[in-house]
Amino acid sequence: MALSCSRLCRHLSLARLSVLRTNRTTTTTTTTTKTTGLLSLNVSGPSRLPLCRLYSSSKARRGVGRYISSSLKWANNKYEGFLKRRFPRFYQLYHTFVEGFKLLLRDSKDVQRIKTKMFSDGVKFQDLPYREMEKLRQFRRDVVKAVPLVVISIPPFANYLVFVLMYFFPRQLLIPHFWTPRQQVEFRALYNSQRARHHRPVLRGLEHTSHQVKDVQLQRRLNDLCAKVQSGANPNVSEILAVRSLFSGPPLGIKRMSVDHMRHVSPLLFLTPRLPGFLIGRRLNSHALELLQLDRALGRLGPHQLSDSELRQACYARGLNSDGLGVDQCRDWLSQWLQLSSTLKDSEVSLLLHSIVFLSANYPTGLKHSH
Repeated sequence: MALSCSRLCRHLSLARLSVLRTNRTTTTTTTTTKTTGLLSLNVSGPSRLPLCRLYSSSKARRGVGRYISSSLKWANNKYEGFLKRRFPRFYQLYHTFVEGFKLLLRDSKDVQRIKTKMFSDGVKFQDLPYREMEKLRQFRRDVVKAVPLVVISIPPFANYLVFVLMYFFPRQLLIPHFWTPRQQVEFRALYNSQRARHHRPVLRGLEHTSHQVKDVQLQRRLNDLCAKVQSGANPNVSEILAVRSLFSGPPLGIKRMSVDHMRHVSPLLFLTPRLPGFLIGRRLNSHALELLQLDRALGRLGPHQLSDSELRQACYARGLNSDGLGVDQCRDWLSQWLQLSSTLKDSEVSLLLHSIVFLSANYPTGLKHSH
């Protein structure tokens, strides 16, 4: 009996102990859960604050940026208005410079995009569309012209000298981006008159070279062609192509011309003749091939796709001053030029250069003499 009572007491003690342990474990778990919940609340609460602050600060920064931008725009408009009222001539120069810089920046981005496409896709220059090809060609010429001005502006405090030089020598130092519309017309006419001075020397050089032609028929055709241009008439494309064989080899091929004759042909492309003979020949060849590739790209596009300004620029690059001509006259002349160049091979680019004289020397006044 005593033994059974002691067993019963021992079992009761064990049961009570297990209940106490269970309660402690439950209490501990509940406390831990509550603590974890509090911690999670404490952690999640502050973690949301930086996001709100970040969102609010970003909105505030955008607002400040818009305010600064609008303030600068307002101040710039006030400044331009002041210049326009008080110093109209200086305002014109300032406005031309600002707009020219925007155009130059846009052209730089376009050139970078074109070169990236050429590098990534493996596109060659002659396979580019006409507008991209013309953009690269003109931008390269502008950069070469701008190099001396950049070199002058490198020394300290040389910017003031640069502005003075830009004001007094805009044609020699500035690229067309920074010319006023009036200056563009005036400078193009001046450059074209300088180019036209070499028409007669080129024709006289052809007549002198004709004596070296052994084929009597070709010699007579070349002399008749030169005489027709000198008389004030415009030759037909067929008359020019009739002497094409003389311009692919001796004596009038691009690499077979005399140095004196090349010095008269170079200004037709606005290239300086004051270089050694081998450099003149190399530059003439590269620029003539480039012009022929441009013509092929323009033939693929179609001259009717050009805007009026693009049409006039295309005529001017090929020897015709188009500022005093109508759009239809420019289009007719360019179509005649493409009719000629579309039949030429790379070895016949010398004829393309001489066609600058043949087709543009008397246009459009020579039309009535041609019939």
